[in-house]
Amino acid sequence: MADPGRLRELLLPGKRIWLRPASNPQRKTRWSAVLVESPSGDGLVSLDTTLPNRLIGEALRQNWLEEFDGWVLERAEVKMGASRLDFLLAGGRGRKLALEVKSVTLVEDGLALFPDAVTERGARHVRELAEIARRPGWEAAVLFVLQRSDAREIRAARSIDPHFASTLEEAKAARVRILGRRCRVSLDRVVLGPPVPADAG
Repeated sequence: MADPGRLRELLLPGKRIWLRPASNPQRKTRWSAVLVESPSGDGLVSLDTTLPNRLIGEALRQNWLEEFDGWVLERAEVKMGASRLDFLLAGGRGRKLALEVKSVTLVEDGLALFPDAVTERGARHVRELAEIARRPGWEAAVLFVLQRSDAREIRAARSIDPHFASTLEEAKAARVRILGRRCRVSLDRVVLGPPVPADAG
């Protein structure tokens, strides 16, 4: 399982799971769970938490994301403070933008929620984005990537992790941009889709 969350809302009795054979013969398990049938049964959910970073990385290299128009990908996996943030972008006049990407799989009543389990690491990343956004010449953003297509917006899951939700609110007040994208998930591919509204909630 690539997703470290609880997934109790997705791994339900009677729902189908799609597996992929492991390419590394040294792995302890021979298969990886990559897709699961949505609770409603009318769609698929990607379980690969590494996929959003790969999708966003490629989209940034191709200058495909209008949210970052005027920014150029400088490098990935950037050590800043006590964390390693996902992407560093460069803009005109020496401006920099720190970007963190978060995978979202939990949806309740059409509302996508992050996280699906308490995440001190996620809160630390958001705190550090807020610190970065306060620096002269710097901006920061968190981009939530919904690995399914059946939600109208993305919010912090306050009932699951109130500390993360409060930290995200504080980051928004510090001018950290909160962004969302949905994915189109099928059996043969996962495609990055259009923006979806996202907020601290």
